[in-house]
Amino acid sequence: MSIASQPLQLWSASELIAAYASKQLSPVEATRAVLAQIERREPVLHALYALDAEAALAQARASEARWLRGEPLCPPGLDPACTLDGVPLTLKENIATRGTPMPLGCAATLLSPARADAPPAARLREAGTVLLAKTTMPDYGMLSSGLSSFHALCRNPWDLSKNPGGSSAGAAAAAAAGYGPLHVGTDIGGSLRLPAGWCGIFTLKPSLGRIPIQPAYAGRVAGPMTRTVADAARMMAHLSRPDWRDASSLPAQAQDWLALRRELKGLRLGLVLDAGWGTPASAEMRAAVVAAASLFEQAGAQVEPMAPFCRRAMIDGLDKFWRMRSWLDYRALPPERQALVLPYIRAWVEGAAGMAADDLFQGYSQMQALREAAVAACQPFDYVLSPVSPETAFAAEQASPLNDPARPFEHIAFTLPYNMSEQPAASINCGYSAAGLPIGLQIIGRRFDDLGVLQVCAEFERLRGPQRPWPTL
Repeated sequence: MSIASQPLQLWSASELIAAYASKQLSPVEATRAVLAQIERREPVLHALYALDAEAALAQARASEARWLRGEPLCPPGLDPACTLDGVPLTLKENIATRGTPMPLGCAATLLSPARADAPPAARLREAGTVLLAKTTMPDYGMLSSGLSSFHALCRNPWDLSKNPGGSSAGAAAAAAAGYGPLHVGTDIGGSLRLPAGWCGIFTLKPSLGRIPIQPAYAGRVAGPMTRTVADAARMMAHLSRPDWRDASSLPAQAQDWLALRRELKGLRLGLVLDAGWGTPASAEMRAAVVAAASLFEQAGAQVEPMAPFCRRAMIDGLDKFWRMRSWLDYRALPPERQALVLPYIRAWVEGAAGMAADDLFQGYSQMQALREAAVAACQPFDYVLSPVSPETAFAAEQASPLNDPARPFEHIAFTLPYNMSEQPAASINCGYSAAGLPIGLQIIGRRFDDLGVLQVCAEFERLRGPQRPWPTL
């Protein structure tokens, strides 16, 4: 689609940068267009927190001055073609930005200004991006939903009666609704890929350590959320720069993140349609993913069925571990603040009260068991294809598709394993349901092959053809 055929708020980062360089457009104009779109859509979407239009315009004016001097920001060591100077950006609320409180989506949180930028915020601030706002999330990021006890209910721009997913709820809704091209979310069991799939955008859950994050813990990553693969790749050049504050961060590695062409002929692709547990993929989801696999086959790739590798005991173990982790945080709150936490979350964490130490240890050990099973299952293949979720977006007011705290993970069967195995996994739109809702295809690579996953996604982006117009109105 040409630049002229799209409203300014839908231009990609690559298109904006080209226009800045040719002096056809200013970062101030781009920022004003996005702010106007936010003014139109935000009263019903509720995707943003801490919007600061004046600060954003001040950043845009500073960027405009740099472009007029011919000196756009690009950190040392990066290809100047990767510059993001003056491109509008949002960050998920749980990525600290200096001076802004982090409620973590929960009304029980005591609000105090963050002392410093977390690594993703620091890298993108150094790049000269224009930070518009933070994006909303559910309580403690422990739901695949836009439901929060602190933020207003976030809705899916494709259908306001539906959920955008979570926990990167606001980020996905903002990307689909035209709140600028660049957004950053986080993921510990599907929190990037699920909302991306339900909102029809692109995301990459990178290999653990590829993008430094703070705080860092098992399975947790930050990742780009964009409307195009190329924009996510451009962000990766900045987000992947090392930061000593994340002890798990990978060393600096020279990669041409903008080299997105890949020969598909001869690639061996696994196809997973049965996760081995959880809610089965619907007929619509299976059909869309099979159709995507057929496009790869037509391009010369070999697609082979991949057997389920998860056991129910692995998931039950993880549930115990995560419940106890959250229970300890919840138990430390005074009663009056405990009462402010979403009832769904309260019911879930209270299941850990009285858990025996051996149950907790056995639950923790299932993280390694799942990791080993996922790596072994994927090893014969160059990449693996699967649905992102078993069903399309669910009702906006629900905490999860089943809305049952006793069965909280049934919808993350396709995404969770790759957090534990630390493998890169992306979500890219591969079709629409009969009701017009997006359907996400997950593409998984071997650990550290983040660029390869982006390349395969970029090839699929070309194969799938034109998409439906974004829901900006």
